[in-house]
Amino acid sequence: MSIDYAPIIKREADKVFEAMAPRVTAEELNLIKAAFDLAYEAHAPQKRKTGEPYILHPIAVAKITAIELGLGANPVCAAFLHDVVEDTHYTIKDIEKRFGDDVAFLVKVVTKEKKEKYELSKQLDNFKQMLSSLQYDIRAILIKLADRLHNMRTLSSMRPDKQMKIAGETDYFYAPLANRLGLYNVKTELENLSLKFRCPHDYNELEQWIEEDRMAQHDRLERFCNQIRKILNDAGFNVRVYIEYRKPYSAWRRMRKYGDDFNHLKYRHFTEIVFENPQEGISEKETALRIYAHLTNHFNEKPGSIINYIDTPKENGYQSFHVKLLPDFGRWQEVHISSERMVKYSQLGCTADRTEDNIKRWIEKFREILRDITIHHEDGDGFMEKIVTSFYNDDIMTFTPKGRKIILPQRATVLDFAYEVHTNLGLHAKYARVNNFLTSVKSPLRRGDVVEIFTDPDVNPIPSHLDAVVTYKAKRAIHRYLETQPVPVYDRCKCCDPIPGEEVIGYKDRTVGRVTLHKRDCPVAIRLATQQGDFFRAVVYYQDGVMYPVTIVVTAVDRFHLFIDLVKTISEDLKLSMSAFNTDTVDNIVTCTIKLAVHSNDELQTIMHQISTIDGVDEVKRK
Repeated sequence: MSIDYAPIIKREADKVFEAMAPRVTAEELNLIKAAFDLAYEAHAPQKRKTGEPYILHPIAVAKITAIELGLGANPVCAAFLHDVVEDTHYTIKDIEKRFGDDVAFLVKVVTKEKKEKYELSKQLDNFKQMLSSLQYDIRAILIKLADRLHNMRTLSSMRPDKQMKIAGETDYFYAPLANRLGLYNVKTELENLSLKFRCPHDYNELEQWIEEDRMAQHDRLERFCNQIRKILNDAGFNVRVYIEYRKPYSAWRRMRKYGDDFNHLKYRHFTEIVFENPQEGISEKETALRIYAHLTNHFNEKPGSIINYIDTPKENGYQSFHVKLLPDFGRWQEVHISSERMVKYSQLGCTADRTEDNIKRWIEKFREILRDITIHHEDGDGFMEKIVTSFYNDDIMTFTPKGRKIILPQRATVLDFAYEVHTNLGLHAKYARVNNFLTSVKSPLRRGDVVEIFTDPDVNPIPSHLDAVVTYKAKRAIHRYLETQPVPVYDRCKCCDPIPGEEVIGYKDRTVGRVTLHKRDCPVAIRLATQQGDFFRAVVYYQDGVMYPVTIVVTAVDRFHLFIDLVKTISEDLKLSMSAFNTDTVDNIVTCTIKLAVHSNDELQTIMHQISTIDGVDEVKRK
């Protein structure tokens, strides 16, 4: 029996018109209806994988854009028309002629360009095109998120391989992007739908565990909520109090992060206290603190558990006051105290306040990053990795000694902090004090850390710094510096570590086309010579201005002042820095292992000779 879709289509389209009617002019409403009519006519022959008329998809995207994101007339028109140019005979010029430049621009951004040859790949070029638009207008990305959200809601009709592709890029790109824009509801739904289609067994298992826990905890959690309601109602507060369970994806991510199974996962739920927006003259922070004060008069508070996201919002704009309280059943409960405005803004993010200034503030923090990425040629993996780096899920608030707030992703290090403050600070960072404790620039940071950076003009980035940073800004600055450094003509064998001036032989690797230098007594070179002798080349290894790390071992008879004489010779007489100095004394025989850097073998020999003249030194050799 065939289904009559006409009334279904009309009913769903009417929901969009009804939602928009109070917010737009009569002329704009007519334009929205005209966009629907054109989409209906253009997609008439097409069907979705489910067998439904294709027009139901543009209607659903328009409904999300209008109702869930609360956007204006032009974005809703573009949502109706977002697939018309890509899938039918209509062109951008046709859209521009009928609906104006602005709607045509939005449709163009969300339309995948068809090329004979793609710069990166069809998929990555589409991301790049879309993100480039964010430099000028955020609405196009919001339409794309609405499109992706509906595609995820209807993904069950796709083949498993298609499900994996779409769910994978949703988890990797679209959900973090929604989070970065403060769209909590969109982000949460995208994450959970992605997990559902990528790992259905894990998702179903988590859903079952969450439901079982909800039923098991229901009575005592409801009692806790009732106690809070009574305390606050008696104090004159009008609040909503409810238990919010973490969704499967959130539980799954926390289990992976902390290495816990579900039964040992802390804070599987939290208690939400939402108060009315306060009257004029009373701040939200003051109201939250008054609620906190009343609650802690009745419940014990976990020491150090307060997180004040009201004064220090998350990077995506999230605000709330978090504290952990101990109810009568003896388990710490995470409690969030928020205003109605905070809840609304955490759900709608950058769309909650639709003023132009608000949108500019929301995207300014990472617009520069997007511009930098999109104008520089990047390979596919590099492009996506750098984009996603700036869309991190959780962040921490750190401070300069003067109280400037620096927001960084979790797992950020002192170097990330330095580059965030100023690029030159990162480029020359030598060491730091975190909460007044001396620490390496590679040390990880935690929420609330006060970080002071100390610099040296002679200190510059080294390749290992790339592994010690997580932010795009830091990685980009380090890459840029390293790209300016001379590229060695040769690679050095990691087994024998030759330095300029030593007798070496070159082996040209056929796979990479580069010459690797080996000492002539290197066992690797000897082995290769017996198998691929024709690939060796005569090479003279000249000094090139680069400092090479070496390790020397000094054997001496123990005596008073020996250590001081060694340090004085190396540091004062030879003007060298040591990266390590280890000593071991057995039966008055001292073995010192010293790590330093030299320009050449001749310099090394001079150093070793001068150390050998120290009283008591018996042998100096390179390790």
